[in-house]
Amino acid sequence: MRSEMRFAGFGGQGIISAGKIAGRAASIYGGKNAVMMQSYGPEARGGACNADLVVSDDVIGYPRLSQPGILVIMSQEAYEKYGQDIDPEGTLIVDEDLVDFSELPPSVSRVYSIPATRLADGLGRKIVANVVMLGALAAISKVVSRDAMLDAILNSVPARTKDLNERAFNTGYEQGKEALGEQS
Repeated sequence: MRSEMRFAGFGGQGIISAGKIAGRAASIYGGKNAVMMQSYGPEARGGACNADLVVSDDVIGYPRLSQPGILVIMSQEAYEKYGQDIDPEGTLIVDEDLVDFSELPPSVSRVYSIPATRLADGLGRKIVANVVMLGALAAISKVVSRDAMLDAILNSVPARTKDLNERAFNTGYEQGKEALGEQS
């Protein structure tokens, strides 16, 4: 089965890293095929960026997204730019601290609001908001297993930040499970 997902936000949030980690989780730790493409503006920080990831049990013949089934949004600009692109049966996961999603695209039926930036700040470093979102993604989507995602994270971050990143992942995972309960 082919799953298309897009991570979008602004430079400095770890959007590209989140896409790479999710791809690693799917392929290296999950035994699936994965391909990622990234896009970012000329600014080093603050400009729009996105990472498009295709995950499949089969060979991936076409690496571009046609209509993402999962959209992980971490900025208002990204929401305005990509919110309409989601598959009608897709899943939208937003950082509620940075995205006003009161006007949803008409096709979106599954929306999960995660206070990723606030949770990351509570852990001591806003920079791990992307890892909070990866935890939520693992709980909500099931495209990549919890263990595969956590293994990919812990093998992608510096040793001195492993504990922080593991706490961020677990916090996001629990938040994702809670969000699923609200949607049931």
